[in-house]
Amino acid sequence: MKMGTAAGTKRMVAHTCLALTAGLTMAMSPMVIGMAHADPVPVAPPLPFPLPPAPPYLDPGFYNPDPARIAAAQPGEILGARQVNLANFFLIPLNVRAWQLSYRSTNTRGEAIPAVATVIVPYRPSPTPDRSLVSFQFAEDSLSVNCAPSYVLQMGSLPNPTNPVIGAEFLEVQAMLQLGHAVVVPDHQGPNAAYATGPLGGRITLDAIRAAQNFEPAGLPGAATRTALWGYSGGAIPTAHAAELQRAYAPELNLVGTAAGGVMADIRAAIDYNNATSTFGGAVLGGLFGVAREYPELNQFVDRYMNPLGKAIRVVHEGQCVALQFAGFPFVNIKGLFDYPGGDPLSAPELQPMLEEISLGRRGTPISPMYFYEAPLDEVMPVNALNKVYDTYCKDPSAKVFYTRELISEHGIAAVSGAGSAVLWLNDRLNGVPAPEGCSNRDVPLQILDPGAFGAVVNTLGGVLASALGMPV
Repeated sequence: MKMGTAAGTKRMVAHTCLALTAGLTMAMSPMVIGMAHADPVPVAPPLPFPLPPAPPYLDPGFYNPDPARIAAAQPGEILGARQVNLANFFLIPLNVRAWQLSYRSTNTRGEAIPAVATVIVPYRPSPTPDRSLVSFQFAEDSLSVNCAPSYVLQMGSLPNPTNPVIGAEFLEVQAMLQLGHAVVVPDHQGPNAAYATGPLGGRITLDAIRAAQNFEPAGLPGAATRTALWGYSGGAIPTAHAAELQRAYAPELNLVGTAAGGVMADIRAAIDYNNATSTFGGAVLGGLFGVAREYPELNQFVDRYMNPLGKAIRVVHEGQCVALQFAGFPFVNIKGLFDYPGGDPLSAPELQPMLEEISLGRRGTPISPMYFYEAPLDEVMPVNALNKVYDTYCKDPSAKVFYTRELISEHGIAAVSGAGSAVLWLNDRLNGVPAPEGCSNRDVPLQILDPGAFGAVVNTLGGVLASALGMPV
């Protein structure tokens, strides 16, 4: 294709998208105007087929509402709501009730920020008198707001082969829906796609739970709602931080359990573990760039000390979804991209408070029972860092922590093998079965061999196939 033709095509697509967005905004604006704090926000209807949803960067009215409205709202307060149609892999409709909520959250500097979450409620009855809620954090692992689950999960969103993880993990969401639980999915990286920033993602997650519990069409019993957290890998980062932050940030929530697998417990340990030795080095480097979007001190450090090669790699990383984060620059020497006069850039004094803040185990033991699962042979997340967090939590006599190490697995296999056991553990907590007292850990070959785990996976796949034929979930 000639350059002129390519440029003309890009201009035509851009003009079409802008026109579509303007039309959608005009059509929907009267229905999503915010109201006073005590009043419910009207819910806009779903887009008529075959109108596709606008990606977040072309939908500022919903994703970035008026800053004055955001500042005047309370954490978790709903600013806008609309029905959405969800699908497996952009195309296969999922017969559930679903909405997007725009709400107020808080960044790591205590400033009010906008956030978006997707609330999903199954048609099947709840297994308990009041429906429970799962907050599921996807491994978004991206540096673009257009890779966020609120967009990717929608029917008719643009197919993106560089963002396959959300489609795969959506099966785990459906496992919880098939058990009768509601699910809320926060865009936990926030309005700047601050990938791997746990304290930010934790706050956005907790505020998404607040918003979902107070969203009347979801039919949840408010702050009394039995709620669980679940996330793996990049989704475990906000999940585990939300569990730690709950005591101080959202103590009113009835959090009954947290499952986190493939956990990055300490970004310093992750960089050391992956530096110049791992196929996942590019993903860890992308996480460093994501954290720099939230912490000015790190961004200034990168601008000052990263060498020209590092800055060129940063340009390539910007705006990429998960597949390119992982595939780009394997075995990269992350520390070698810095010309820091003190040697190891992670030793810089100005970075130490930030590095402490984004590491787990610094805020005390979570209130909720914890379920960790990790592979010692994980090629991206060092298991010793999570071992230390387990030991730290379990110094508290009130701790409830169950920790499984999967011995013949690695990062991707453990995600699949551990899903069934996580579903069973979370379902017990949501149905009112108390977690065992104290701390326990175990080493197993594969978690999918746990009693009932394989059956849970098979049942989920069967339910997904049935829903693909139009059966309600």
